[in-house]
Amino acid sequence: MLFQKPNRETFEARYWERVKGDEIMCGLCPRACKLNEGQKGNCFVRQNLGGRMVLTTYGKSSGFCIDPIEKKPLNHFYPGSSVLSFGTAGCNLACKFCQNWDISRSKEFDRLSENASPLAIAEAAETHKCKSIALTYNDPVIFLEYARDVAFECRKKNIRVVAVTAGYINPEPRKEFFSFIDAVNVDLKSFTNLFYRKLTGGNLKTVLDTLLHIREKTKAWLEITTLIIPGENDSPQELKKLTKWINKELGKDTPLHFSAFHPDYKMTDRPKTPLSSLISARKIALDEGLRYIYTGNVYYEAGDTTFCPNCGEKLIERSWYELPGYYLSESGSCRQCGLKVPGMFDSQPGTWGNRRKPIRI
Repeated sequence: MLFQKPNRETFEARYWERVKGDEIMCGLCPRACKLNEGQKGNCFVRQNLGGRMVLTTYGKSSGFCIDPIEKKPLNHFYPGSSVLSFGTAGCNLACKFCQNWDISRSKEFDRLSENASPLAIAEAAETHKCKSIALTYNDPVIFLEYARDVAFECRKKNIRVVAVTAGYINPEPRKEFFSFIDAVNVDLKSFTNLFYRKLTGGNLKTVLDTLLHIREKTKAWLEITTLIIPGENDSPQELKKLTKWINKELGKDTPLHFSAFHPDYKMTDRPKTPLSSLISARKIALDEGLRYIYTGNVYYEAGDTTFCPNCGEKLIERSWYELPGYYLSESGSCRQCGLKVPGMFDSQPGTWGNRRKPIRI
């Protein structure tokens, strides 16, 4: 059902239960925050008001920007197209290396300078001829109700819905959230529970369950990103386990992006990721049988390019979100050998380029 009350102080959220008296417990994610009157959860945006759960950021955003879809990153989802990106505030993880920490870890909402109804967002995407909208910047699972209503309006206008998420969500809300998502990039931050517990406050199993749900229970196009942090998740042994699991459980055609870490938030004492680490990770993934491996936050031609895994021909060349070369047929196949490339493609690539265009709604 589409809610019609975008008042951020009174909008009632879902997935909670009463514990005793006016105390309630949130059921959105495994944190299971118990909240007394007036308290907010660890995500900072779901609050107990009058013994009921409200979403305090409904209808409020930290800003809107038109991006290239490759920036999400999604390399096999309408390449070259434009996407209207937005987020709110807060996050249900507490990553010490967060690169959007001023938004995701914000307890104050003075950053939320944009008021926008779901209809206004869909209309803006249509006006600016965006192929899709992206729920991003902070984790969209925590504003599930707002995201759902935006998706409802976008569906009417044939605008796709993209999510960028860490996948830390319980089974019931997971089912609802991914039911309206057309494409998703999931941050698989590591392949050890120790990493998740120490550096994010979450757990690995929930994220793996989310990945399996997306692959097995939805039609959403899936890509994965792993931020390579020196000394934390870059060992060959861990990367072999991670890529082997993806191949076995999600399939060899699942695109995987290895992205470079730069010192930020609570991990400013760590060096940035050297290009050699990304090249090594990419080789490990290819050796484990994955077919589409990319590198991010660096310029590396081979890691930017989509190659045909059958004949080795270049299919899509990229340069900082530009597409200088595009060699897929109209059906999305390799022109050399005819292999069908997995993903979602138009007959011709988009022409948005590498522009980043902030807009007001």
